[in-house]
Amino acid sequence: MANRASSRRVTSESVGTRRSLLVLRVILLCTLLFGFFVGLDMMGLSFKLFGKGFAEALIERTSNPFVGLFVGILATTLVQSSSTTTSMIVGLVAAGALTIEGAIPMVMGANIGTSVTNTLVSLAQVTRREEFQRAFAGATVHDFFNWLAVLILLPLELATGFLARTATYLESWLEGAGGIHLFDPLKAVVRPVSEGLAEMLGNSGVAVLILGIAVLIASLKFLVDLLKVLMTGRAEAALHRTLFRSAAAAATAGLAITVMVQSSSITTSLMVPLVGAGVVTLEQVFPFTVGANIGTTVTAMLAALSTGSPAALSVALSHLIFNLSAALLIYVPKPVRAIPLAMARAMGKMAARHKVLAVAYILVVFFGLPVLLLLLTGAI
Repeated sequence: MANRASSRRVTSESVGTRRSLLVLRVILLCTLLFGFFVGLDMMGLSFKLFGKGFAEALIERTSNPFVGLFVGILATTLVQSSSTTTSMIVGLVAAGALTIEGAIPMVMGANIGTSVTNTLVSLAQVTRREEFQRAFAGATVHDFFNWLAVLILLPLELATGFLARTATYLESWLEGAGGIHLFDPLKAVVRPVSEGLAEMLGNSGVAVLILGIAVLIASLKFLVDLLKVLMTGRAEAALHRTLFRSAAAAATAGLAITVMVQSSSITTSLMVPLVGAGVVTLEQVFPFTVGANIGTTVTAMLAALSTGSPAALSVALSHLIFNLSAALLIYVPKPVRAIPLAMARAMGKMAARHKVLAVAYILVVFFGLPVLLLLLTGAI
């Protein structure tokens, strides 16, 4: 009897501990979300403090769409998060420091830059040749999909402006429905904090910008870590039950999990070891990657809604339209879908034979090429 009573007390205490931990994590989640919005708002304030001249200079610097593309690649590679980069871009547009047309190539570049994380993850299996070949192919299929999307859609956008036009039309429809005013109560809470911090920094544009970026990056970093703790266990169980049942199921899972953890890097990186181990095939992980690409647009959408800026919302919508268009144009037609798959397999074979090529690929594609082109164009 004594043992049973003791067992009940232990069980009751463990349940109470789990509930208390859950409450603490929810409070921390709300705090990190608030920090995210404060950092974003501070970035907007900083560009107002810099003045019109700085904004004009920045617009002029990014007026070349190819410069904007490589700015997006390099920025995302450095901060290891397309969510952070696209949130920054949205903040710049909301502050009037970037035009919609100038921001769209940057968003495309952010899509490419985000794939550096899962490519780096694949290096963990470098000592086992066959596993590394599969893992590197599983990682780089994301790279080649994003590059092919840019090669198709950037020239189309420059020739027709279809992304900007479609996004602007949808934004006007959402504005009429009151969509961009959903976060007004939140903005009323965030703005006093942002302005208070700006005053503490003497309303220095540089200081406010640095602090705003720091708060934004830190909030997103810890937010992703926390969501990973909250969601990963359940997400992994769901993956084994439903993910590889069909391409549609994989794409839906990739989208849903990315929305939950607010990072396509996490969801796609989780798949790399499974591909390397041969648990899933390259064909199975590809639609999951496509879904993750679509899911990652949610962060920019939240950022745009919080600014209340029609232009910022147009940029966020253009990101969504870009990723949806890429899925329809590249993944749906089998002949086109075969291109990134074949390129990834070839890259995996070369990397397995000459491991130094894997490191060189990462350094050149994600760091060297963007820096070189930005130096040549005088952007940095």
